[in-house]
Amino acid sequence: MKHLKIALLALLMIASFSNTNAQDKENPWMLTFGTNSIDISTNSDAKSGYFGSFDYDGNNLNILPWLSKISASRYLDKGFSLELAGSYNKVDRPWGSGADVTFAAVDLNVKYDLNNALGQTGWFDPFLYVGVGENWVGSKDGISVNVGGGFNAWISDNVGINFTSGYKKVNTPTDFKMFQHSIGLTWKFGNSDTDGDGIRDKDDDCPGVFGLAEFNGCPDTDADNDGVMDCCDKCPDVAGLAEFHGCPDTDADGVPDMKDKCPTVAGLKEMHGCPDADGDGVTDKDDACPNVPGPKTNAGCPFKDTDGDGVIDLIDNCVEVPGPAANHGCPEIFKDETTVNAAAKGVNFDTGKSEIRKDVAVILDQVATVLNQNENLKFNFAVNGHTDNTGSAAKNMSLSTARANSVKAYLVSKGVSADRLSTKGFGQTAPIDTNATKEGRFNNRRVEIKEIK
Repeated sequence: MKHLKIALLALLMIASFSNTNAQDKENPWMLTFGTNSIDISTNSDAKSGYFGSFDYDGNNLNILPWLSKISASRYLDKGFSLELAGSYNKVDRPWGSGADVTFAAVDLNVKYDLNNALGQTGWFDPFLYVGVGENWVGSKDGISVNVGGGFNAWISDNVGINFTSGYKKVNTPTDFKMFQHSIGLTWKFGNSDTDGDGIRDKDDDCPGVFGLAEFNGCPDTDADNDGVMDCCDKCPDVAGLAEFHGCPDTDADGVPDMKDKCPTVAGLKEMHGCPDADGDGVTDKDDACPNVPGPKTNAGCPFKDTDGDGVIDLIDNCVEVPGPAANHGCPEIFKDETTVNAAAKGVNFDTGKSEIRKDVAVILDQVATVLNQNENLKFNFAVNGHTDNTGSAAKNMSLSTARANSVKAYLVSKGVSADRLSTKGFGQTAPIDTNATKEGRFNNRRVEIKEIK
């Protein structure tokens, strides 16, 4: 016992020189160095003795007063830690042998800090543990199941005295049971506090400068006078707003300048602070048509649709002639005489003239486009001219032929093959309306285009 008292006194003296401070959760590692005693039973008829001893002679407590136990543990979470421990001792004449033998063990235990459930108790830090180990007694060895408990008496935030007591059930060729007790110096470590302000470096925003806890370890300064301390100010040299950690929002659009792609113009958060006047998802600065919605793929402008048929020019095979999307923007193929007449409806002339009117040119342009672009349209056509009853019949016959030739010439100038077109004048012989009115006579002054069957 004298040696044990000397060892305990030495541990207390070493602990008194410690000046570290930390919280357990901030120091995940723990090392313990100490001495151990074992109370072992190697006889199935053993009687209970010291600390519940199973010894066969009444007191088989073996104590090594020097360094005979070392352990290292790593904090896991929620009060749990994992410990690896090694110990050394001796056993007096086990199993009736005539000589002492050595004892050694390596244990892996899971420890639980009871303060996690009970609340912090200051210097007193109790724990429980369970685990397994490999144990050697002389030439015999076996796996043990370990249970036990103990406490750490903290002298400072990092250094304390460890007391542990536990029970082992060892399975070997000759099973045995034992108690093991230990005392040692324990040291928690893992994090540091470089500037000594009581805030660990990992939590300190200014680890190299002494500061205050309320400012996350930084000194109480505010270089830009914006009310946000430099410790928490992401823009310490520019006055800003607390909601943006001290950074400004020049255009007051709720997007701080450091994240605002248009910092001087109020915009939308979803557009990174830039405006989008037409709401098409393209910011005004990138929108070629900022006041007209259009797709991003066309720089924010709507796709052009020259003939207004709902099929954009990009995919319209008949850009200047309206047609359904099902036919790629082209009119349906001329299939019969009625369809051809409908396409060329409105080819009318002024009294006594064969020149193409401007409004008629638009119609003939569409007809020429269809004839040129629709590869399935292989028909030949008759271009027939007509007049009203104004003037002599002979003159009207000549005028109707001139009108037919004028339409053919216009279509040929637009790329239609002359071989597909034949002309004929009918004079005033085939009116479609009355010649008694102005409107009727205008309708009769016409050219019709018909399929040649």
